[in-house]
Amino acid sequence: MPSQKIHVALTFDDFFWAPAYAVMRSICLHTHRRSDLVFHLCHRPLTDEHRNDLLAIEAEFGCKLAFYDLTQNAEFLSLVKDAPYHKRMTNIVYARLMLDRFLPADVERVIYLDCDMMVMAPIEKLAELDLQGKSIAAVEEPSALQVANQRDARVNRDLIDPADPYFNAGLVVIDRQKWHAAQIPERLNRYIEDGTIERIYYDQDLLNIVFCNDAYLLDQRWNLIGPRPAHQALNPFILHYTGERKPWNLYSGVAFARTYRHVMTNALFYRYWRHRMKHRLLKLWPFGKRS
Repeated sequence: MPSQKIHVALTFDDFFWAPAYAVMRSICLHTHRRSDLVFHLCHRPLTDEHRNDLLAIEAEFGCKLAFYDLTQNAEFLSLVKDAPYHKRMTNIVYARLMLDRFLPADVERVIYLDCDMMVMAPIEKLAELDLQGKSIAAVEEPSALQVANQRDARVNRDLIDPADPYFNAGLVVIDRQKWHAAQIPERLNRYIEDGTIERIYYDQDLLNIVFCNDAYLLDQRWNLIGPRPAHQALNPFILHYTGERKPWNLYSGVAFARTYRHVMTNALFYRYWRHRMKHRLLKLWPFGKRS
């Protein structure tokens, strides 16, 4: 009997092609079921060079990559046209809300991951997880009170009660049928129309409202937030490099920084570093625009 496919979804733009590659490669390196992996890449337009970098995952591990150009998806463009736009994250953050609309009909479960992560445990443990009747699985957010309820924990208590579990949306194990039944894009549209969207933290708050008390809570090691070297002793399953310290910086001070560099591969790590430095310099001094 053939093995069940393991579906993983990532959302990113061309600037984050290398971290997306590192997430996928970390997954492949920590499972024997590489040929069962299907990576669903929801992205903005990619250069041919960066697309080929990503396709190297198929050649190395025998998995499958499926590409979804969000700029060619009319339903996504309609959804985000009036949604709040974050300069750093862009409207790509809303793509995961529509995974049930993007993916093939036979996908029953999908594991969503942010691209600032590194997986260090067999991903099939999440693919085969008993959700115990819940719609999703995720890890509680350590800074929930600050993120969801803001100043003095007085804001948004009518939307998100601080006594309820609040999860980080960087890792979400999704029951596709129940996700679809929740009609998340329609909820987002209503929040845009009535102004509620201005009160919440993008899609993470929205997902916590939609799936309040309907998330199976995972061990913290499945989404270890902001890992520092001391956290290495916890034997984390997935590292989530939130905040300013990122493992693709030369001197990041994060947990498993050297491991991350080798997962990304030294060649791509330094090419990505040069790409970011060039981008930063162009912002400070736009060559070709001098008088």
